[in-house]
This record gives sequence, C-alpha cells and structure tokens, in this order.
Amino acid sequence: MLLTIDVGNTNIKYGVFDGDRLVGEFRVATDRAQTADEYGLVLRHLLAGLPDATLDGVILSSVVPPVTGALVQAVRGYLGLETLVVRHGIRTGLVNQYETPHTLGADRLVASAAAAALYGAPVIVVACGTATVFNVVNAERAFLGGAIAPGLRTAADALARAAARLTRIELAAPPSVMGRNTPQALQSGAVYGFVALIEGILARLRAVFPSDSPPPTVVGTGGLVHIIAPLTTAIDVVDPSLTLTGLRLLWEMNRTEAPHSRGQAEDGG
Repeated sequence: MLLTIDVGNTNIKYGVFDGDRLVGEFRVATDRAQTADEYGLVLRHLLAGLPDATLDGVILSSVVPPVTGALVQAVRGYLGLETLVVRHGIRTGLVNQYETPHTLGADRLVASAAAAALYGAPVIVVACGTATVFNVVNAERAFLGGAIAPGLRTAADALARAAARLTRIELAAPPSVMGRNTPQALQSGAVYGFVALIEGILARLRAVFPSDSPPPTVVGTGGLVHIIAPLTTAIDVVDPSLTLTGLRLLWEMNRTEAPHSRGQAEDGG
C-alpha cells in the first residue's frame, strides 16, 4: 500500500492507496509548530483504523517547508520508511513551461499532472482552498501557468477582521443573491462573488488557447469546491481527491528513484 500526503496551508490530507483504489482518506489541520514525534503519533493513529495497511512507500507534496521536514522525520521514525518528496524535476508526464519552474508549488504540479492523466488535455484545474488557484495544461501536456486569487474563506475572514461591524459568516449560499440582512449580504458577496471570479478568470483563460485547440476540461478540487461547484456550469468535473490521486500517479512514475535508505531520503528542510 502507498501513503500519500498533501500538506496545504490550512489542512494536511492523507490518503492510503491499495493499488489504484483509495481505501483511506483523512484531513487534519496543518500545524507548523508540531514536532516530528507529534506527527508520528498522528500517523500511527490514522493508520490504526486500517488494520490491513502494510505500507510499501510514502510520497509527499508540501507548500509548508517546516512541516515537510517534520513529516519526513515522522515517517522515518514511526513507520520505518523513507519519503519521496515532490520537487522540481520529478517526472510528472507534463512539460513544465512555467517561467520560474522551481517556484511552482508542488500542489499545483501534482493536481495538474493528475487532471491531465485522468481527464485528458487540454485541462484547467481550479483548486478552491486557502487560495483559489487556476492551473492550465495545453493539448501538448505542457503546464503553462495560471492565476492565484485569495481563497473564499481567506477573503471572508479578512473582511470580518477589517470591518468592525462585520462578523465571520458560514460559507454557504444565501436564499437569494439579494441578502435581506447583513449575514446574508456577506454570504452573497462572498459566495456569489467567488463564483463570478472563477467564471470570469476561466473565460479569460479559455481565450488564451488557440482557436483550433479543443476546449479545455475544467476540473474543480480543494476543500471549498463543494460550495462553488453547484452554483456554476463553468466547472465540468469535481474531484476532491485529485491531488492524492496525483501523488499516487507520480509515485508510479518515479518509484524506481524513490528513497529506500536513510541516506537517500529528502529531509524537506
């Protein structure tokens, strides 16, 4: 079995695969202050719910460097395995045409590789999380770039902090786009505002493709996609486990180079 770990700014998502089947999926809050021992105990607790889980490998993508190192140490100390860390240069099945490829977030690369493999190219991935991230892959399976906007919760919380009389709201669509009270008005501005943002950026990204290119499939993912996707026809496919599946695919592409001894592990520091 394979353990996949996706470290985001808000949550860490763990997935356990038996072949190509996702048999366990867990989400916990990202804590930059946790030690390797604390992460190790979390891993043991999560895996205890899968009594038949004999792990053969671990692959990790992360946008939080301090957590990367702690998790690599935790996997080594508590599971006796070394971790393949997704970095620039790993095989993905894509050609990376980002102008600064070494600055491309691992989560963007993994999600784009998964979307192209699962749904074909061209494809646009919309990841709705701490940030709202758009990733573009053309018909030749080249990663071109995209756009990064604030996330829905990030923006709503920032507004509540900045305005003395506005409060934190539940992220849900109100009964009508015309809010009849302040909480509904905030919900309308946040939720429908982000629907419009996503539709607008997607329209502009589609216009970048050559006229003879097939239309890109739009894949939605991320922890907040379930709020946005039902309110728009601009997202063709919703795949909440896209990044975990992408990690499995990258493991299969790179497993011959995966670390087997402590000396080969990447410490992620």
